[in-house]
Amino acid sequence: MKTNQAILTDQFKRKHTYLRISLTERCNLRCTYCMPAEGVPLSPKSHIMDYDEIYAIAKTFVENGVTKIRLTGGEPLIRKDIHIILGKLASLPVELAITTNGITLDRHIDVLKENNIKNINVSLDTLSEDKFKEITRRNQFEKVYNNILLLIEKGFNVKINAVLIKGFNDDEIIDFINLTKGFSISFRFIEFMPFDGNKWDIKKMVSYAEVLERVNNHFFLENVERIKDAENDTSKNYRIKGYKGSFAIISSVTNPFCDSCNRLRLTADGKLKNCLFSASESDLLTVFREGKSIAPIIQKAVLGKFKIRGGMDTLEKLKKPDLHSKNRSMITIGG
Repeated sequence: MKTNQAILTDQFKRKHTYLRISLTERCNLRCTYCMPAEGVPLSPKSHIMDYDEIYAIAKTFVENGVTKIRLTGGEPLIRKDIHIILGKLASLPVELAITTNGITLDRHIDVLKENNIKNINVSLDTLSEDKFKEITRRNQFEKVYNNILLLIEKGFNVKINAVLIKGFNDDEIIDFINLTKGFSISFRFIEFMPFDGNKWDIKKMVSYAEVLERVNNHFFLENVERIKDAENDTSKNYRIKGYKGSFAIISSVTNPFCDSCNRLRLTADGKLKNCLFSASESDLLTVFREGKSIAPIIQKAVLGKFKIRGGMDTLEKLKKPDLHSKNRSMITIGG
């Protein structure tokens, strides 16, 4: 039963109906844009939410207006209790989705179907086996690619996420889009974003405008169709005429979508982040373990949300390392 939806409405009247929950800080890849080369200090196991805590905290959000939950990591499917977590969350009146690196998907097809999870996002930043090894520091390209094909075969709604980095994979933009010719998938290009330890440089970023320019030059403007975006969508969606699938651009840096943001993030150690770019966090897990209501903490965090990108409302501010380096590395946020 819904209670007081007002606690999820911020000072700019944005209603937050979408919760992203990180299940773990651990991952079986080491993507360069996600974590520093030397790794990150992991929270002790006792600081990580167990499945009952994940369910209870998520239930509070759902009772107050959340209608969609996406599970992230680290890599969410490496949790040994993932089947229990999925079962518990699937009992809530909410759309349940997951983002994964795809390595172990073949082992979880049945439990995903059992819990009515239809929407799966898979991270794949290159179609080159050598480049995959370079950016992930692991040799798992074939496994990931075959598991994407398996998801398509099994009828899941598949989105593939690629972080574009100039000089690394920007030469694959057309190849990525050509995947949508024969497959009913969405390929999403994500602008390279700054996080602690990922050596972000705006010169490495491939912008929304640059992607569109390359697409229009290759496919010709008359063959590139703009698709209507879903409500609160973070991506600008397109399709090549005659192609089964579509492609999209997530322009968090050059063309932020903050005005319609409806997202909140819960880290694996039970901290609420009201924005991906925000350095501030609110500790829900400690309060929950003390037997107190987390609703006031949630409401305060939501009301404190900045209008744009955690307060970095210009590119000049975004370029300042002292601002974005106070944020966590992506691996411990959960995307």
